[in-house]
Amino acid sequence: MAEQPLHEHTLGNGLRVVVCEDHVVPLAAVNIWYGVGSRHERAGRTGLAHLFEHLMFQGSANVAEGEHAALLESAGATFNASTSFERTNYYETVPVSHLELALWLEADRMGTLPAALTQANLDNQRDVVKNERRQRYDNQPYGTAFERLCALTFPEGHPYAHTPIGSMEDLDATTLEDCTDFFGTWYAPGNAVLSIVGDVDAAKTIALVERYFGGLQLGPEQPAARNGDLGPLGEIIGEEIDEDVPSPAYFAMFPLPTDGGSEIEAAELAVEILGGGSGSRLYDRMVRREQIATEVWAGVTRLAGGPSLAIVDAVGPDTEKIAAVLDEELARFAADGPDADETARATAQAERGFLEQTETVTGLANALSQNATQFGDPARVFTAPKRAAAVTADEITEMAGRWLAPGARTVLTYGGAK
Repeated sequence: MAEQPLHEHTLGNGLRVVVCEDHVVPLAAVNIWYGVGSRHERAGRTGLAHLFEHLMFQGSANVAEGEHAALLESAGATFNASTSFERTNYYETVPVSHLELALWLEADRMGTLPAALTQANLDNQRDVVKNERRQRYDNQPYGTAFERLCALTFPEGHPYAHTPIGSMEDLDATTLEDCTDFFGTWYAPGNAVLSIVGDVDAAKTIALVERYFGGLQLGPEQPAARNGDLGPLGEIIGEEIDEDVPSPAYFAMFPLPTDGGSEIEAAELAVEILGGGSGSRLYDRMVRREQIATEVWAGVTRLAGGPSLAIVDAVGPDTEKIAAVLDEELARFAADGPDADETARATAQAERGFLEQTETVTGLANALSQNATQFGDPARVFTAPKRAAAVTADEITEMAGRWLAPGARTVLTYGGAK
């Protein structure tokens, strides 16, 4: 996708607006990123950012409980929300004739959510989140692996040591006052980016945003996020998990460079070459040739306020053999680096990922919000293929030697060696 003209505007209350015209289909994607996620939570109140993702659908001053979703559904919209370490995101894609409805709904809950925040709503949504935790994490085979790896990788109290789902104990302890304070601190126009992509006129759309959001109060200055720095690990930190799982499995996490620089581009290409699918080195050796694993996967979670994270997981009966082969492949990769074909395939995969991310108005709006929030430049999204293509084989090799060296990771083993 070629770079498309962007129209940027900042309201007097600090809300940053990005509009991109795309007249292929009569749709408009509305996407808001708030600069708050689990890394901004305080000790004893983990899970509050994710809980708020749910509370934001329970009504506001001019929207009754359940009406937000009902109005969007009646308009033929698709909508959802998500929470991560670094942000909370709300989005809807509507027929362009209903753009004003989407903007009004988002503005009303940004400005007036506490008017509808009741103990009954809090209790109800807390139970929903706790049930989500049970279904998606606690009662799923290997479901808590990522959460456990983060707790192993980061020191206690580090902003990335806990994941957005939060703990049952902290969710139980959350009060209405906690929710009101959290909203007042983080859900302010100056802590948000609103991106709109679709069959719209940019000037008219910005005027609509001014109409619906311009009267909202600036709000307080957000407290600085705690330092998320963490260098490469120097040893293997392991934990054996005694759970009833379908098969023994091996999970490893490696800290990587923070998103935003050239190193993370090299890191993601390295992880793709090592474990990104059936053409990768780890899959070829563990599954295809030596048959010590039935499945192997590796991927990267990019983070802008702390180290990005690489994860390798392999399912197979002998986790000790899997670990030994991983050591060998990491050492070989750090010593010799990738060949030309591997580098070309990984670069092509990065371009494919960019195209998949931005091929719809919904995906492009999200990518614009992300780059505006994390890097101050929404247009940065369009340079992703060029950044990946600029990485050399030598840079991949150097990065692997520093960040993916054998003996430098956190590890979970399920089921042990058999």
